[in-house]
Amino acid sequence: MSKNVIITGTSRGIGFELVKLFAEAGHKVLALSRNEKPIKSLKLKNVTPFSFDLSKESDYKTVIDFIKTEWKQVDILINNAGTLLNKPFAETAIKDFEYVYKANVFGVAEMTRIVVPFMKKESHVVTISSMGGVQGSMKFPGLAAYSSSKAAVITLTELWAEEYKETGPSFNVLALGAVQTEMLEEAFPGYQAPTTALEMALYIFEFSVNANKYYNGKLLQVSNSTP
Repeated sequence: MSKNVIITGTSRGIGFELVKLFAEAGHKVLALSRNEKPIKSLKLKNVTPFSFDLSKESDYKTVIDFIKTEWKQVDILINNAGTLLNKPFAETAIKDFEYVYKANVFGVAEMTRIVVPFMKKESHVVTISSMGGVQGSMKFPGLAAYSSSKAAVITLTELWAEEYKETGPSFNVLALGAVQTEMLEEAFPGYQAPTTALEMALYIFEFSVNANKYYNGKLLQVSNSTP
């Protein structure tokens, strides 16, 4: 059965691949990204690309209006958009933390807040976090703002699941290990990740469609490396 799916951060990497997977499977997709051109150029049936900035309050109204007029309800929200900053902590000023947290925490919270009223009990909110945000996992210098922001959305997911446990939807968070994306290449030039964006997108696609039957308020570590 066709689902209404909202995906953020769709101009490249995992988000770009996710849009294609959902469209191929016959679902309707609202693809949100600051740069809507890559998705627009695919000319996919059932896909609506919007230019959208998580840090702009006015952009959220556009999403609400679209849901109200076109869909009425949302089945899946994938909070995939994010910003990665690699900078020594000694040089990471308030404005750097604000920049990262605006996209990775405040934007995720606001997107979830405005979409949940249009979701049913069996709907599913999936937020993409990072292994760097998991307590006890391996940490890397230079990622103070990024990894701490990714830790924040793990706790947010647990809180949402508790707050909406009677009415739904389900909320889960995936902490990804290193995935070969443009964002990773920009932050760590030359590093080769063991997983491609498409491989990870396939996993997230399956998870977002089916896993709400088995999980709520859970963090799953999606990484093939140890620790």
